[in-house]
Amino acid sequence: MNKRHRVQFPKNELSDSDQDESYFYLHGTSKKRKIKFHDYDEIYQVPGLYEQIFYDRLKCISPNKVTSILESAIKQSSDNFTELRVLDLGAGNGMMGEELKKHGVSRLVGVDIIPEAYEALIRDRPGIYDAYYVEDFCALSEEKKEEIESWQCDCMVTVAALGFGDIPTKAFVNAFNIISNEGWVAFNIKDTFLDSSDETGFSKLIRELIFSKYLDVYHIERYRHRLSIDGEPLHYFAVAGRKNAAISQEFLQSKGVLF
Repeated sequence: MNKRHRVQFPKNELSDSDQDESYFYLHGTSKKRKIKFHDYDEIYQVPGLYEQIFYDRLKCISPNKVTSILESAIKQSSDNFTELRVLDLGAGNGMMGEELKKHGVSRLVGVDIIPEAYEALIRDRPGIYDAYYVEDFCALSEEKKEEIESWQCDCMVTVAALGFGDIPTKAFVNAFNIISNEGWVAFNIKDTFLDSSDETGFSKLIRELIFSKYLDVYHIERYRHRLSIDGEPLHYFAVAGRKNAAISQEFLQSKGVLF
């Protein structure tokens, strides 16, 4: 069991619009360190810190929620949940992979751009994934792309990694296009990203994708992703659907989604 860390949250939570700027202080033996919530490379280096911050203190439920809506969507088809071959984009230290494994998924391939994520996975959850790639999906070599495609993934999941610059729009599209047609897609996004007033590239992509021919949405649900530092709920949408075809460059250009 990992030891408990001395963690201090700032007294006043930043506004929702600054969620990606939220931070905490980690007290060590000699000094305290200020760490932003999205400084995953630093957080993953400290055993148990990620889980303590986001799951124990802030009560994140997203791996469970996204898994449950994916199961719900698949029950509406003739497919078998346990036979999925899943590409976990932004897999981090394996929280989503662990949840899918509990539910009996047969094949799991993890992907993350951060080497420290893989190191934390090997340290804390060895054996969760059948393969794990530390790769930039915005600049994937043809050789590596073919290797990942050889796993014949028919599902893509991404949890708590979209919309704050963690996974760029291009990386999401490339991963979506790797999984097989009629494969499954499940992810979560902050509720404001479906608001038409949000004109960021990722927000625009998701809104357009949900209503496009490329994705049939089976389940969409607003829920409490986690708590803010001051105990207020942060709401996200969980989305599960079925891929119909690869997203074309023409579609992206016509919708003004550029990368």
